[in-house]
Amino acid sequence: MVARTGLYAVLAANVAVVTYFFTQAGFASNTLIVLGRLAGLYGALLMAFQLVLVARLPWLDRRIGMDRLTSWHRWTGFGILFTLLAHAVFIVFGYAESSDLDPVNQLVDLAETVEGVLRAIVALAIIIVVGAVSGRYARRRLAYETWHFIHLYTYVAVVLAFTHQVAVGTTFTSSSVATSYWYGVWGVALGSVIVGRLVLPLWRNWRHQLRVTAVVPESDNVVSIYMSGRDLDRMPARAGQFFLWRFLTPDRWWQANPFSLSAAPDGRTLRLTAKAAGAGSAALRHVKVGTRVFAEGPYGAFTAMHRTRPEAVLIAGGVGVTPIRALLEELHGHAVVIYRVSSDRDAVLYDELRDLALAKGAELHLVTGPPVPDKLAPGELARMVPDIADRDVFLCGPPPMMNAVLGSLRELNVPKPQIHFERFSLAG
Repeated sequence: MVARTGLYAVLAANVAVVTYFFTQAGFASNTLIVLGRLAGLYGALLMAFQLVLVARLPWLDRRIGMDRLTSWHRWTGFGILFTLLAHAVFIVFGYAESSDLDPVNQLVDLAETVEGVLRAIVALAIIIVVGAVSGRYARRRLAYETWHFIHLYTYVAVVLAFTHQVAVGTTFTSSSVATSYWYGVWGVALGSVIVGRLVLPLWRNWRHQLRVTAVVPESDNVVSIYMSGRDLDRMPARAGQFFLWRFLTPDRWWQANPFSLSAAPDGRTLRLTAKAAGAGSAALRHVKVGTRVFAEGPYGAFTAMHRTRPEAVLIAGGVGVTPIRALLEELHGHAVVIYRVSSDRDAVLYDELRDLALAKGAELHLVTGPPVPDKLAPGELARMVPDIADRDVFLCGPPPMMNAVLGSLRELNVPKPQIHFERFSLAG
């Protein structure tokens, strides 16, 4: 909560600073041009904020979680699209109002005569394309690698937009203080990306030198991979977190898949457990012992760091049990574990979970059966855990199951700060 409030406060403070510099630079005589310039400045600020959201900075990620940061990233992206579209439309129509040109010819004239405008047009075109492929309809039909590759062009748009702002931004050049401010904003944003997405992963992988030590089938479609390396006791990983894993083989080095740790880090080994949900995860059972591993992370706020109560409820669905199993290993205090699967044979790692629950004095409920009737409805949860409103609740599973359980928790009046969850699409 503190991290989120702090992030909102920083953004609000920068909006105020940008607005102040805008008013100090003076207003144009045309209202449309004034609105266009202001929209452009807010769009530039959102672009810088967007870079911080995607930088995967450990301090933010541990406190907010990548899934929430990713959700903010999505909505910030649409904010960028709308503010920059407004910037372009207002500016073009504003100048057209003061000339004898129609809007289309006015845009062509600006691109030909004003330095940096053509770069801005290209940047806007890239952002429109990225926005289009980020829509729910398109996103569901694109392979992750294709979607991710298109998104990389956003960095090109950022550079083009920044050079446009340097070239023609009156607020950028209105005073030395304003110029220093904008260089500082872009420097922090781009520096965050370089550190979080490049420097830190390269440093950690050079330091830890991860290699596969065992590949263990857990069932017909589930496999666990064990890894060891150097100085793993110094890796800042917690139970409940996940990594983006790259297995450095000729046919897989370019694929990065998110999988949770399925055992609490012990300073000697790391373990992931994955279900064959696609070509990438299905190929994991063929990874050879000794394969080098490049791991980005750890990521996620789904950890005991956010506990608010001495006792807990851990609710898992399907292979979402992996971070739940790791959390149970690390948690202290009484815990109730609820594991929801379609049938007994789908209960991945159940034997481990049962033994661990017995050793820690936890209650374990295996809930099987079809989705209807809902066996995690409010009445069922209250029957299994009568004092659920006095416990922290950790939840991980497929989105439909999680949405249903979150609704049940609301009906049971479980306070929101006590509910901790990781979306299956990232953590699975």
